[in-house]
Amino acid sequence: MDYVLYLVTTAAIFGMLALSLDILVGLAGLMSLASAVFFGIGAYSTALLMGQGFSPLFCQIVGMMVAAVASMLIAFPAVRIKGIYFLIITIAVQMVFTVLVQNWREVTGGDAGIPGIAPYTLLGYAFSKTGFAIFTMAVALLILVFLLRLTSTPFGTLLQAIRDDELGAASLGKNVARAKLAAVALSSAIAAAAGSFFAHYSGYIDPLSFDVGVSIFTLLIVMFGGAGTLYGPLVAAVILCFLPELLKFLPLSATTAAPARQLVYGVLLVSVVYFRPQGLFGRTPTKKK
Repeated sequence: MDYVLYLVTTAAIFGMLALSLDILVGLAGLMSLASAVFFGIGAYSTALLMGQGFSPLFCQIVGMMVAAVASMLIAFPAVRIKGIYFLIITIAVQMVFTVLVQNWREVTGGDAGIPGIAPYTLLGYAFSKTGFAIFTMAVALLILVFLLRLTSTPFGTLLQAIRDDELGAASLGKNVARAKLAAVALSSAIAAAAGSFFAHYSGYIDPLSFDVGVSIFTLLIVMFGGAGTLYGPLVAAVILCFLPELLKFLPLSATTAAPARQLVYGVLLVSVVYFRPQGLFGRTPTKKK
């Protein structure tokens, strides 16, 4: 039962992270490989502030604010570019962050990380493992509802217009750069909130928890579920977190089990990309006559 709760909690946390990335990729059309950076900012902010005796909720809010401000400072010179150039900048930011947390040992602990992070409590209430799994999934669903409502607001409509035709949106007098900055800040704040939950749940963080592999996995979740659908990445997070564990039940010998699981996992992902390039829940493009 504890293992199932672990998978549920992990899926909820990565679901939040995928939702944060879908704001950029699916709504604003900004491809990013730096989601783990703001995930890590939330986690490290929580770990460091908890060590000073602050409450988990306060640590989480501060982490969200730090991530939002940092993301805007990073994105400010980059929001006027798009496509592959924006992606390259996010990769560079990810690399710099990884080097920073590995070498700033006095603060981050370096490769040794930060252990002993207390479990999450809310207004003095200590969650059980079951309670925390339910709570994180509820938070992920609340974020989903919030973002779905956001898409019908003028701001959400503007983001989608920028995604579809940035020059057209600018020609209508819309402040495209400001909208992009707001999207980056919102995305980063949600990613930091997920990072805070991750730090509390794991009790230990290190640079490997926030490297480029995590950013790639998060982007994979978004594309697998369907960028821009919002609910697709959340469902995909559950599938991709549970699937490797379900494959362990294949009746194979110990020597062939691991390679076979990787083969099945890879074939499934390639099949989805090939047959459903818009993702599992993405809208099928209409064929032009």
